[in-house]
Amino acid sequence: QVQLVESGGGLVQAGGSLRLSCQASGRTFSNYAMGWFRQAPGKEREFVAAISRSSGSTYYEDSVKGRFTISRDNARNTVYLQMNSLKPEDTAVYYCAAVQARYSVAYYREDDYSDWGQGTQVTVSS
Repeated sequence: QVQLVESGGGLVQAGGSLRLSCQASGRTFSNYAMGWFRQAPGKEREFVAAISRSSGSTYYEDSVKGRFTISRDNARNTVYLQMNSLKPEDTAVYYCAAVQARYSVAYYREDDYSDWGQGTQVTVSS
């Protein structure tokens, strides 16, 4: 099991930017594919972005393509989500997730992930 701690959330105006970080500990980080999900009030949790073990593959939900970028630093055991051109509809709790992966692929299904962080709130004002 890997422990995940998100940070970097906050309040930002529409059009602004935030960078979320997720620090992992407990296992060999480079063996894990990573993902970001979010849950808005009254809605189900949804996929945002994913990255493979070696950063060779990334995958994005359509509404964030071109605005969000997922990246990772295996030396720092950290995955990032750079969020630009934020919109009020991006307001949600953002969760980091991990899955031990034999191959370097990116996973977009919530059920694929075994470990989750506690989440960080992102609020975008109009």
